[in-house]
Amino acid sequence: MFGFLDVPVSGAYHLIHAFTGPLSTALAIVLFTLCVRLLLHPLARSAARGERARATLLPEIRALQGKHGKDRERLAAEMTKLQQESGTSLFVGCLPMLLQLPFFTIMYRLFTTATIGGEPNSLLGATLFGTPLGAHGLAGSPLVFVIAAGLAVVAWFSVRWQDRHRDATAPVPGGKLVRLLPYGTVLATLVVPQAAGIYLLTTTAWSAAERALLRRGS
Repeated sequence: MFGFLDVPVSGAYHLIHAFTGPLSTALAIVLFTLCVRLLLHPLARSAARGERARATLLPEIRALQGKHGKDRERLAAEMTKLQQESGTSLFVGCLPMLLQLPFFTIMYRLFTTATIGGEPNSLLGATLFGTPLGAHGLAGSPLVFVIAAGLAVVAWFSVRWQDRHRDATAPVPGGKLVRLLPYGTVLATLVVPQAAGIYLLTTTAWSAAERALLRRGS
């Protein structure tokens, strides 16, 4: 199904093997994730600018909600029209997350595929603090608890940041659910390899820090 990723997976496999040392594989995962986020940083800046632009539209959005609140189709059409006229879009804020999916899939395959490039996948034997990085969920304890705890801390800070800036941004449909989404990464650690968990921890920590810095600079 993901045969088109064979070449990038093979390339990532050989890059990781360029690192040596007891923490080499975990360090390579962290560096790989940081490189991905650096590539996507311009999109994050665009998303932050869009968020500020949407904040200026908040009075108009509330007026539309008061006028067409009972007519969902009309409200959706007017909201879309307002976004088009102002040049803003909620979708832009999702791009950094969506564009990470191919990279996350590569990381997932690196630690779940028995052979890469026709050769046995030696990364399946890589460990961190004695725990195989290819171990899924609770099979990777105690490392899974360390990663889950780190993700929970990042999620807590992310939710606090959302609460602090909720009045300054345009309301989002399903806001209560969106508020809990950061904690979804904690649950993900129960089904993904520990290597993917390290990727999630690194990228979510980056997102939280990046969002705070961009907000401070606005």
